[in-house]
Amino acid sequence: MKITRRTLLRSGAAAALLGGRAAAQPANPAQPAPPAPAPAPAAAPAHTGAPGHRVVVPGGAVLPWTARGGVKVYHLRAEPIRHQIAPGLDIEAWGYNGVTPGPVIEAVAGDRVRIYVTNRLPEPTSIHWHGILVPYGMDGVVGLTQPAIEPGKTFRYEFVFDRPGTFMYHPHADEMTQIALGMMGMIVVHPRAPEPRRVRDYALMAHEWKIPIGTRRADPLAMNDFNVLTFNGKAFPATAPLVAEIGDRVRIRFANLGPMDHHPIHLHGHTFELVGTDGGAIPPSARFPETTVLVPTGTTRTIELIAQAAGDWPLHCHMTHHAMNQMGHDAANLIGADTDGLGAAIGRAVPGTMVMGASGMGEMSRMAMDRPRNSISMAGGEGPHGTIDMGGMFTLLKIRDRLTGDGDLGWYKPRTDVAGEASDAELARDGIAP
Repeated sequence: MKITRRTLLRSGAAAALLGGRAAAQPANPAQPAPPAPAPAPAAAPAHTGAPGHRVVVPGGAVLPWTARGGVKVYHLRAEPIRHQIAPGLDIEAWGYNGVTPGPVIEAVAGDRVRIYVTNRLPEPTSIHWHGILVPYGMDGVVGLTQPAIEPGKTFRYEFVFDRPGTFMYHPHADEMTQIALGMMGMIVVHPRAPEPRRVRDYALMAHEWKIPIGTRRADPLAMNDFNVLTFNGKAFPATAPLVAEIGDRVRIRFANLGPMDHHPIHLHGHTFELVGTDGGAIPPSARFPETTVLVPTGTTRTIELIAQAAGDWPLHCHMTHHAMNQMGHDAANLIGADTDGLGAAIGRAVPGTMVMGASGMGEMSRMAMDRPRNSISMAGGEGPHGTIDMGGMFTLLKIRDRLTGDGDLGWYKPRTDVAGEASDAELARDGIAP
């Protein structure tokens, strides 16, 4: 009998392994298939107020603007959207201009901006410019600094970006619902002076969702047990890589408006320095080398490094459950348990049951089983040496000696040895007894 992920999820053993309450609740057979996700808008061209300024949003977009009488004019639309987190998981979310997170607002220090916000949601909203020092009446707090933007209405915000840095925007109305469903975005304000050298400038927004398997809507009431973790609205293997050449300065701007969790973001192969927060730049005298930066909820963190080693270097949250895809966290611990015969016994009641987890969870991403409808549980990605059994907040910084473009670089082919099985002669030479 064919063993499928659906039968696995419907079994008691599966509930213990994938656990969780979400795993134990089978998808509703009458639930209609989710609609195809709306195509993401093409990334906007680089918008520069001074030469050389450009931010890249892997898998995301930059908000277009027009100039009117010396003012940069932007338009944000808060609206329900359809969004694909990774192939196999399409959700109904709320976002801006058709995407979540919303498109990055890019400007230059000293720019006067006029931002129109149209509300297409079923409830009132507003926008707070997180970290931006604005006039009191532009701060975006419903009931305090402004009335709510009612459904169907468009409000105008106008202010000056007083300093460079990495900031965010989000509602200050029913935040628990609106942010949980995807309403957030980043703001990148460049210095007016040009960069002294070429910089690869990237923006990554972290978010966490609780999406029960087989459903299409995140739970806005969740306070723990988040099971989908994303960079720029995507979970690995759908995250887009960052690219650089040897010698490039690489700037990575992280933002976190997730409801509960901090994220220790770790980079392989390089050290970096923390150079800025949403409060401003960190003086060079206060910087020191790191390989992991903590991005607390409600903050931004900006790091810089010099690309020195070619390779496909992982960049990921180091909370282990944040580098996974749609697994339950309240599973029974079967590591080391003797499960011989358990699958057959349960299978008499639930045909097709397969018990896994006694020797670790990595096998789940390597076994070719069908997944339940609209889920990415146990989904990893294919790498040059087999399955990369990671997910969630996981992407790659791809560094090469020379780049011919910013497209797919393929997998890195190292010029040095690759770790492999030791030979008997090597073991004997070094006195190793396995």
